[in-house]
Amino acid sequence: MPPLVLLVLLAVLTADAVCWWRADRRARLWPRAAAWRGLVALFVGGQMTLVFWVIGGRVEPTVGVGRPPQFLAAVAFLWHLLILPTIAVVATAAAAARLIARAVPRPAPPADAGAPTRRQFHGLVATAAPALLAGSGAVVSRSQVQGFRVREMSVPLPTLPPELDGVRVAVVSDLHVGSFTTGETVRRVVEGTSRLDADLILLPGDLIDNALADLGAALDAVSNMQSRHGAYLCVGNHDLIEDGVEFVRRTRARVPLLVGESRTVTVRGVPVQLLGLPWNRDERRSAEVVRELAGTVAAGAFPILLAHHPHAFDAAAEAGLPLTVSGHTHGGQLMAGESVGFGPLMFRYWSGLYRKPGDTALVVSNGVGNWFPLRVRAPAEIVHLTLRAARA
Repeated sequence: MPPLVLLVLLAVLTADAVCWWRADRRARLWPRAAAWRGLVALFVGGQMTLVFWVIGGRVEPTVGVGRPPQFLAAVAFLWHLLILPTIAVVATAAAAARLIARAVPRPAPPADAGAPTRRQFHGLVATAAPALLAGSGAVVSRSQVQGFRVREMSVPLPTLPPELDGVRVAVVSDLHVGSFTTGETVRRVVEGTSRLDADLILLPGDLIDNALADLGAALDAVSNMQSRHGAYLCVGNHDLIEDGVEFVRRTRARVPLLVGESRTVTVRGVPVQLLGLPWNRDERRSAEVVRELAGTVAAGAFPILLAHHPHAFDAAAEAGLPLTVSGHTHGGQLMAGESVGFGPLMFRYWSGLYRKPGDTALVVSNGVGNWFPLRVRAPAEIVHLTLRAARA
């Protein structure tokens, strides 16, 4: 197991242990303390067990434990990636507030203030609420991980050749075949994409969630998607988690995967040159590759850039590439409004259509699959583009 994974595992288990200790201390003060302490131990101990089960599922060929059921996996993800960090932030803020309160002189409270029963009730609520949130979130996620929408979008492009006016492109980003996108859901994505009768299908990265054991099913899905001129992919960060070299080798053997290269497809008699940007966390290096790819565009060809990370749009616009399609952001995943949430907090572009001067456009898909089991105001989607020739 890689050292980074071991470090993350240790940090997660330490956080669980601290949460267990704090909750157990509270439970000692409640009526029927033994029963409450047993429930606390069952929940937090179960969460620690799920951590090992989830990681064991990633190395299934070696360990053979399989994956936990989706509901239990959802509970583990929600607890460790959302609720437990929130508890840590709230606990830290509360501790800081108590320190400040102790430093400010104040009158003594009335004799009955802070009675034990009141403290017990507050402690019970504070301890039980996170567990209830994890469970209810997992219930909601069961319907979410199976559903998606088709998002229709018209994209005017002043440099689009008139012959390509009305060309339709299905953008199927972030399929994440794995823990939360499996079997029936994948089949429905394939059917939904094929029903669009698109001219092109573009998959800008994260075909699998992390495990190469899921790659066969993912490639079957891509092969079964129907369009007039085929389906084309670039790589995303999740595709490279287990073994990037093996992912590229196996994928190229079955479907058109573009890694720092291009493929020209003739659509309505016009060459459309698809450019595939490799995944790179270094934005400056990605910009260099975008410029290199832009330099390969043939005279008379209409270029489209497939870039998993939408921030490549800045370099694409500078290079004069008229259209970029991307994903990666999951629409912000957890959004309180159109411009409030993880989307604008983490990305310059996170969902929908963006434009820059110079007649360039970016389309960011929320993604049709899931690595995290809960979405808020960022629904999974297949984006159905209609390209339109338009004056600047």
